[in-house]
Amino acid sequence: MSALADFQNSIYLQGLGDVRPALPTDLTRLEALAERALSERAFGYVAGAAGSEATARANRAAFERRRIVPRMLRDVAERDLSVEVLGTPMPSPVLLAPIGVQSLFHPDGELAVARAAAATGLTMVLSTVASHSIEEVAATGGDGPRWFQLYWPKDRDLAVSFLERAKAAGYTALVVTLDTFTLAWRPRDLDQAYLPFLRGIGVANYFSDPVFQRAVGGPVTGANRDAALLHWVATFGNPGLTWDDLIFLREHWAGPIALKGIQHPDDARRAVDAGMDGVIVSNHGGRQVDGAIASLDALPGVVDAVRDQTTVLFDSGIRTGADIIKALALGAQAVLVARPYVYGLALGGEAGVQHVLRCLQADLELTMALCGVSRPDELTPEILSEA
Repeated sequence: MSALADFQNSIYLQGLGDVRPALPTDLTRLEALAERALSERAFGYVAGAAGSEATARANRAAFERRRIVPRMLRDVAERDLSVEVLGTPMPSPVLLAPIGVQSLFHPDGELAVARAAAATGLTMVLSTVASHSIEEVAATGGDGPRWFQLYWPKDRDLAVSFLERAKAAGYTALVVTLDTFTLAWRPRDLDQAYLPFLRGIGVANYFSDPVFQRAVGGPVTGANRDAALLHWVATFGNPGLTWDDLIFLREHWAGPIALKGIQHPDDARRAVDAGMDGVIVSNHGGRQVDGAIASLDALPGVVDAVRDQTTVLFDSGIRTGADIIKALALGAQAVLVARPYVYGLALGGEAGVQHVLRCLQADLELTMALCGVSRPDELTPEILSEA
């Protein structure tokens, strides 16, 4: 048993002293607890999805439709979950997805998450719309691996500034989110008339940026705060982007680039043609297009389209170790986990995030072993059956 699965033993041993986990080990229970702990606005922002939320439901239904078929007598005494993804060594094929405005859920926000990620050796992907700056999160995470996620703004000088700051702060890979050039129709937020950015939450990277500051007449203070927020609105998304614009990114980022939001095989092929290093099959957790294809249903087609030509990652709907196994079996090389760690953040700060990450990895390793699998690259579609 590796150190990842040994988290289970540590829980049982603590139980000898009548010490129980502070949070549930069934991570699907965290959402209901977070709903009670958070304000209606904060919970609605993280838990909500676009329109009728059909896509979010489809994400989970896609996992439920697929069942694991365990195999026996496979010698799983020695297990190794470690992988290397886009040049980053990882103890397991799990990354922390980019999620913005984390101070909505805990005062330390991304700083607590950076500490938890570093403690577990997992890679944190920092959102452009973070509550703390690129540099603050990097300093807090220390030597922990980190990637940067870009919401590509209209102002190209601002985009370049973000990339240069991320590079200087030790972020080694770039994740470019393609599906959020404008915010979707999100009833939970609309019913509360609530957008955190307009209240100055999630704009730390903008307000701290020299290019942005020049555009609003200097450092953001009370005097120009309203103008700064209006400038944020004007520059946040860029619906005019095309595949040809990826050349610009490559000119200004020397490291690996992964495109997030890929759902169609032809888009995956175009990413390969554009020289991208990876694609992330994602529907933004159902937050952008109501009635869209589930990410897990989109994954096999993307994998078939690009095979070994680029790295394929998966996002949207991961809740358990079994979910991770299903995504890996369908061809993903790693997954991004999102809402569960935010619920852990809301319920227990840094310790809550660590709890979620350790539970996920222990669950992943134990379930893999019980299925007769020792390493992630042994997972193939043959281990799955349609329910």
